[in-house]
Amino acid sequence: MNNPLVHPSFQPLYQQIKSLLTQSLISGEWAPGEAIPSEMELAARFGVSQGTVRKAIDELAAENIVVRRQGKGTYVATHSEDMVKLRFLRLVASDGSRELLDNKLLSCERSKATANMARILQIKAGSAVIDIKRLLLFSNKPVILDRIILPTVSFKGVTAERIEEFNGSMYRMYETQLGIRMVRAEEKLTAIGADAETAVLLGLKPGTPLLSIERTSYTYGDKPMEWRLGLCLTEQHHYFNQFE
Repeated sequence: MNNPLVHPSFQPLYQQIKSLLTQSLISGEWAPGEAIPSEMELAARFGVSQGTVRKAIDELAAENIVVRRQGKGTYVATHSEDMVKLRFLRLVASDGSRELLDNKLLSCERSKATANMARILQIKAGSAVIDIKRLLLFSNKPVILDRIILPTVSFKGVTAERIEEFNGSMYRMYETQLGIRMVRAEEKLTAIGADAETAVLLGLKPGTPLLSIERTSYTYGDKPMEWRLGLCLTEQHHYFNQFE
């Protein structure tokens, strides 16, 4: 498909190319793990220089949206399980040990978006959503009570059966089975006390200190696609982040 730039813009040219490449990703023209066209092909497609295309791709690579492979080309990045754990799961054992991570699905129900949830996910209040609750277990011990809200319009295929049958993270399932890739997330951390329901599910006394991690995850084009709340027991774990 040939779509050269035809409209004047105050954006730098490479930013315009970056936006066009992002639109191609949103439309599903190139799937996760698939090679995108060469810089020469993209330059011809958009009617710009290879240097401009290269700068646009450099920015996408810096944002982990594409990956350059020496001698092979540029590929749409995927959610390998190791990358998911590094980028989206920040709770680690305080003694530094590597733990077996598992999960237990508690419920997967259809519901309607509250006004606040509609604002976060940029959908209309009352829109259909999928409300998921599960336990995350570290070495067979429940450590996180996880709640996930998804807009049904984008996640129609998500069911309890599908979640339980899939061997991997939720982000990996979104990508491989639904074609939805999360490229960044925002988190808000708060210290809270466990309420009665959370205490029962995590095997704690009510009021036990927990770390609340509220996260909104975004796909291409900075579109919010998932809201998640993790209530975390930090007696033997801590939140870890790394800045580069």
